[in-house]
Amino acid sequence: MDLSALDFGAPAAERDIAHGLIDYFVESQAFQNVATGKKSVILGNRGSGKSAIFKVLAQREKAAGRLVLELSPDDYSYEILTRSLAREAQGSWAKHGAFTAAWKYLIYVLVMKGLAKDGPRLRTGDAARIYEYLRDNHQDIADNPISLLVSYVKRIEGFKIGSYEASLKTRELDRLYKLEEIINLLPALNAVCSKRRVLVLVDELDRGWDASEDAKSFVAGLFQACIGINQNSPDVRVIVSLRRELYDSIPSLYEDAQKYRDMIETIGWDERTLLQLVANRIRHSITDLSVADDADAWNHVFAETLNYRQAKSFNYIVDRTLYRPREIIQFCSDAHAESQRVHQSPIDYQVISNAELVYSEGRTKDIAAEYRFQFPGLLSVFEVFRGRTYAFDRDELELLCLGICTAEYRTDEEAKWVLNQEPDFLIETLWSIGFLRAQAVGGIKALRRSGSSYLGPHQVANLNLRNTQRFHVHPMFRAYLAMKEGRERADDD
Repeated sequence: MDLSALDFGAPAAERDIAHGLIDYFVESQAFQNVATGKKSVILGNRGSGKSAIFKVLAQREKAAGRLVLELSPDDYSYEILTRSLAREAQGSWAKHGAFTAAWKYLIYVLVMKGLAKDGPRLRTGDAARIYEYLRDNHQDIADNPISLLVSYVKRIEGFKIGSYEASLKTRELDRLYKLEEIINLLPALNAVCSKRRVLVLVDELDRGWDASEDAKSFVAGLFQACIGINQNSPDVRVIVSLRRELYDSIPSLYEDAQKYRDMIETIGWDERTLLQLVANRIRHSITDLSVADDADAWNHVFAETLNYRQAKSFNYIVDRTLYRPREIIQFCSDAHAESQRVHQSPIDYQVISNAELVYSEGRTKDIAAEYRFQFPGLLSVFEVFRGRTYAFDRDELELLCLGICTAEYRTDEEAKWVLNQEPDFLIETLWSIGFLRAQAVGGIKALRRSGSSYLGPHQVANLNLRNTQRFHVHPMFRAYLAMKEGRERADDD
């Protein structure tokens, strides 16, 4: 089959929405939960499909005539927070509540601005009050929404650390936290929204993340504001997406989540849904396969069985991912580009293994960058494994990790978090980010795929690693780190 027309699409939803994402989008259970209003906070790793859900949802809501406001990464900046707000030395104060109030204020004003674009219809009846308020107070906020949010926090900051008498300080802070400037407009706003529902999407809060206290308060405040607005304004829905590792690094956010767990959707994929995702893209670009089932669509593009241990090609590729859509799309795209270069169809092991060299390097560096705030210098920790065999008995792995923790093996200076730690800590860290997989034993064997006896965090949420006796480095990292099989072949890949 001629594969020249094959296109797996862009790995990033922002570029893929105009490419065909609407046509080959997989309507997962996570998407259904968000689309039907059951969930309003989306958690997932980078590349797990959070932005794709937002892009498809936005397009469908617009098509239904609803107002959709998408706050892009350019609309907010952690650098602006650091530059604009008082530093701790100037007067430390808890900003979580201030950011919650500021986010509510900003979102409500943006909703009013969006509705005001309807023109004269908003200038009659009770809704005229909204138009008058915007005319008198917010002529230019569309140009820089973050400035409105920061200015509101600074108003609170001024009273928090300013030299005002106690009664004035208390009175003014109460006004700001209760949003008295706009609170009387909310009944009118809710009335207008009952005729035209509004969807507010806040995505990619990880862009420029610096792990500062202000950044944590910024995100935690948005979380609370999202919950508050959704409860108080039934026809205004605010949906927020957040990377899982950012969520885990904000204690106040995690504590809040205990009370609102039913509103949080964590995105997860498995082999069946990843195959469907790729097959949808194959069927979309090769019309001759438009009615093929998922397995047939795949096997028309990739050799079903590879001459590497007679492995199934899909198993080989999906095993080199952490079950994230962006990864499998990238790997398939790289393999297709290589097949076109060497004129090989269907795509066989030689083509896939050549593409794997580039893919493995990119993903290894991406994972290190993804965890740069929690585990800075992580790439230098990976490098300690370079050229070694990829399978380890527990004693071997503990000895290697002990060498890393005692600085016997050199790592970057910024990787100080690893020094003087116990080997078990490093093993658990490397497993939690997906670098290591652990051999399945006991009851968890049921979770493994036939032929694979090792599991990672993308396959099982929790694992008693202290009782695990065999580990191996995830196949995604091996090609870049030039890892070897060893004299005795591991149980599987």
